[in-house]
Amino acid sequence: MPATLSRRIEGLKASSTVAFAGRAKELARQGVNVISMTAGEPDFLPPQHVLDAAREAIDLGLTKYTPSEGTAELREAVAAKFQRENGIAYAPDQVMVSNGGKQVLYNGFLSVLDPGDEVVLVAPYWVSYPAQIELAGGVPVVVRAPAETGFVPDLADVRAAITPRTKVLLVNSPSNPTGAVYPPELVRGFAELAEEHDLWLFTDDLYEHLVYDGEFVTAASYAPERTLLVHGASKGYAMTGWRIGFGAGPKKLVQAMNRLQGQSTSGANAVAQHATVAALTEVEKTAAFQRMTRAAYVERRDVLVEGLNRLGLSTPKPQGAFYVMADSSAIDPDEERAAIRLLDEARVAVVPGTDFLAPGRLRFSYATSLDNVKAALERIGRLIG
Repeated sequence: MPATLSRRIEGLKASSTVAFAGRAKELARQGVNVISMTAGEPDFLPPQHVLDAAREAIDLGLTKYTPSEGTAELREAVAAKFQRENGIAYAPDQVMVSNGGKQVLYNGFLSVLDPGDEVVLVAPYWVSYPAQIELAGGVPVVVRAPAETGFVPDLADVRAAITPRTKVLLVNSPSNPTGAVYPPELVRGFAELAEEHDLWLFTDDLYEHLVYDGEFVTAASYAPERTLLVHGASKGYAMTGWRIGFGAGPKKLVQAMNRLQGQSTSGANAVAQHATVAALTEVEKTAAFQRMTRAAYVERRDVLVEGLNRLGLSTPKPQGAFYVMADSSAIDPDEERAAIRLLDEARVAVVPGTDFLAPGRLRFSYATSLDNVKAALERIGRLIG
């Protein structure tokens, strides 16, 4: 009998975001001029004071293992950030640091889900949500949010999706992949449902600092005693490759997640943690950086949305994050074929909506230069004719 892989891994699909980004990079390596609008990665360097802090960490010899839960300095800085910006009081032992926000979320699922437990989530969704839920033994239960509402769900649909097996409600606002920002009354409604049905509430707040219209409110504001708040340095601080995520929640949950992390990856990068302390504590410098990046994203968003709609790719204007979800019909009704045509014929790389559960949609990331946005629109226009 030959050695085999587990059924769990055999059934795990690869990320289409990674696949199309990889194809674009390979073409670029071959000398092909490709405009990549795939990955959710800011095209800005981190703020100068963050880069300086990383150099300082090396000079200070802060290059050893860190505590599994994160350094005391960073956990204190995270707690101070949540108090200052979100009005939520967490003790440092209610905070943990992981190797990216993705690990915080996965630690959370593994810590609360038993086989067959259900997680209610909104589609279009980030591709890793259902995969993580299933790897943890859970069952994704999907509520669809239509383009006509700007991809904002109806709370009645969320309520209808709750069953006796439901364990977690998952909130992502601003949303990847749609850029939807949920109004405060909807976020409060999620929290009230969690209270009513005695559920965990997981809120993915990675795009908090990238809100252009509407108002950001974290679900943890309404039900901190049952909420895992997932955050990190990647999006609002332009620190993607530094791999620093952080989360906060009830002490019993955070302790369980830390036990799990201690037996899997242990602590996050020491130099990056020191740099993230600077990002969180040098408040005025970071705020100036975030104002600059938000202004750039707004300009790119407006040009992209106007251009796609003019070309016949119906696209709601997102209120946050740095993605738009465009109707693929003007290129091909099948979103995967449309994405392939864009890459092969127009040399514009995007992600089909298939793995986001967004049939007939393409995700464009405008975390790229305004010149690239304009050039991509010109290429798409030539393709459509």
